[in-house]
Amino acid sequence: AAESFNYKKFFEMVGLKKKSPEDVKKVFRILDKDRSGFIEEEELKFVLKGFTPDGRDLSDKETKALLAAGDKDGDGKIGAD
Repeated sequence: AAESFNYKKFFEMVGLKKKSPEDVKKVFRILDKDRSGFIEEEELKFVLKGFTPDGRDLSDKETKALLAAGDKDGDGKIGAD
């Protein structure tokens, strides 16, 4: 349902916290559609579809919350590190 996405629960459900650093980098490369070395807001909007073909797009609010959680240096994108 729209506005129901909780990134903490999502990452727990898909097991990213327990993945090796190499596995996390593999997931990062899948989500980095333009191969820029960063995951930008437009790529995050479709993150659920990266895990399941019938996943929905995130709302702008959900996307911004997810970006803020992963954007440690405040540059508006998520780096591999």
